[in-house]
Amino acid sequence: MATATQWIAGARPRTLPNAIAPVVAGVGAALYAGGDSSADVVWWKAALALVVAIALIIGVNFANDYSDGIRGTDDERVGPMRLVGSGAAQPSAVKAAAFVCFGIGAIAGLVLAVTTAWWLVVLGAICIAGAWFYTGGSKPYGYYGLGEIAVFTFFGLVAVLGTQYVTSGRVDWVGLVCAIAVGSISTAVLVVNNLRDIPSDTESGKITLAVRLGARRTRGLYVGLLAVPLLASCVLALATPWSLIGLAVAPVIWLAARPVLRKAVGPGLIPSLGATGIAMLVWSILAAIALAVG
Repeated sequence: MATATQWIAGARPRTLPNAIAPVVAGVGAALYAGGDSSADVVWWKAALALVVAIALIIGVNFANDYSDGIRGTDDERVGPMRLVGSGAAQPSAVKAAAFVCFGIGAIAGLVLAVTTAWWLVVLGAICIAGAWFYTGGSKPYGYYGLGEIAVFTFFGLVAVLGTQYVTSGRVDWVGLVCAIAVGSISTAVLVVNNLRDIPSDTESGKITLAVRLGARRTRGLYVGLLAVPLLASCVLALATPWSLIGLAVAPVIWLAARPVLRKAVGPGLIPSLGATGIAMLVWSILAAIALAVG
């Protein structure tokens, strides 16, 4: 029976920036759209959007743990411990934990839909299905190199623009730029994770985008994705010059990219995972502050 510490590790807390950052950026875009007054931003909806994002990312982490574990994909891991793959928890318990998280996200999302727009119910259902079928089902799309597209879509476009919409009732080009930036760096987290796992994924038959591209091109893709938020800060300067403070994240991005550029492999890439998540959160906070001030 897994301990509380192991369950917390299984939830993969290092991925929480992927959930928090898009909500922060979306609120920043909403504040900018509201002009001189923050009264147009519905803060309790922002809090619910955060609940949805956190519940979904923890849910997808448990779902991946379950699905990869029963397939044997996690039998030879070089990364953090997995509950099913290590035998610490029963697969049924991990699967149940995933669906509890999805349920929490669904309830919070339903409240947002009832108080904002009913079509958000359909969007929420698509998000939950995307979370489960990433590694679940008979033909998980994460095993066919489509995980990066899903991360960019759900934790970038949907999460940022969805937050801006439910909190301010509108979306605009500022929100779209923020969504592209957050989606890109969130995708970079998955890219470096899959770069680390190329040998084990190849052996287990998990054909990720990194496996398809190979290590050299995957490293190039990762660095390119990290450059997007820096470019986004320059574009957002058209809305407010304050957005240039987003460039202050460059040292953190360098720390994240250094192991990749130095061709680290296996456990040597783990520092890049954490640093990429921190860079994403820092950029989102800086961008939100700039848009609120501007």
